[in-house]
Amino acid sequence: MPTPWLYLITFLIVPAVILLLLPVNLLLAIFLAPTVYLLVITILIMTSPKIMVSQDTFYAGTAYIPLSYLGTVTILNRDELSIALGVQADARAFLIIRGWIHTALKVTNTDPTDPAPYWIVTTRRPQELAAALNRAAQLADNS
Repeated sequence: MPTPWLYLITFLIVPAVILLLLPVNLLLAIFLAPTVYLLVITILIMTSPKIMVSQDTFYAGTAYIPLSYLGTVTILNRDELSIALGVQADARAFLIIRGWIHTALKVTNTDPTDPAPYWIVTTRRPQELAAALNRAAQLADNS
């Protein structure tokens, strides 16, 4: 889900569309401005990657990995994320990065057939996601 301030920034589309279409037709401008805004918001929502944990799988965007292949889960703050994506980066890593989110999880991938050594997924609530992954992994181990 996009961050709330993104909705405010994209609202600037409304006066831009009105100013653009005002010389053509005032009614058209007034009708199309909110329509274009709603279209942009819909696109933002539909294209934002979904991150979720099921009973046995971790989903991030269109990728997924069974919980049995997850290794250590590390919460990264802003500085640690910058280092992990910079000097410590591995080109094979799987990344779901949203530039406006400055906390993330780094999850080690133990699947021997998967070339990605780890996943880095930005999230506004890294503690909750880490707890969900750990809880689901414990449940998967116990069953």
